[in-house]
Amino acid sequence: MMASITPCCRRPDIARRGAAWVWLAGLMLACWLAIAPGVGSADDSAVKKAALRATPQGYVLDADVEIALNPTLENALSKGINLHFLLELEVTRPGSWYWFDEDIAEPVRKLRIYYHLLLRRYVVESGYVTRTAATLPEALAMLGRINDWQVIDRGALKTGRRYEARLRLRLDKEQLPKPLSIGGVSNEQWELATPWHKWSFDAPPIPVSPPPVSP
Repeated sequence: MMASITPCCRRPDIARRGAAWVWLAGLMLACWLAIAPGVGSADDSAVKKAALRATPQGYVLDADVEIALNPTLENALSKGINLHFLLELEVTRPGSWYWFDEDIAEPVRKLRIYYHLLLRRYVVESGYVTRTAATLPEALAMLGRINDWQVIDRGALKTGRRYEARLRLRLDKEQLPKPLSIGGVSNEQWELATPWHKWSFDAPPIPVSPPPVSP
């Protein structure tokens, strides 16, 4: 009796080859970015101003952050790579000589900017709001302008009591494509974090909501 031989399935090999090509493409992009001319660091990013404001619902943050991208990040953006940022706020009540500071709130807002190749415009996402800009400076200014961010609920602060706050913006490197996030290029080229902007404030009173207008 003649034995028949059935060829083994090669789909796992094809899948592995496809994954390898994706990895290689990402690695080639990382190498291209690494040798791009004019690589430097963005030392000028900083929180210019920040303040907490009372509303009937609680406390909101208004802030202005100046964002300066180095050439590596600009090149990545122009090649279609999304840049994700984290806006981190920490509010504490100072403790006494015998007690620790009390943590009040640590909200984090996620931001994203990318270049839409079809629209030829920059897209900025901040919270649930999406806007577009024609130029990179305009988009970065839009990304760093924070208005009415609800950060603390009503009743969490005591009116007139002293509190301390600090705010910073940093690049979320964990959201970068894998060949970039694990060292495809030097870490310095993918570092962007503002210094902590610190200030103290006395909690303002919560304004009273106006009564509903009767029909």
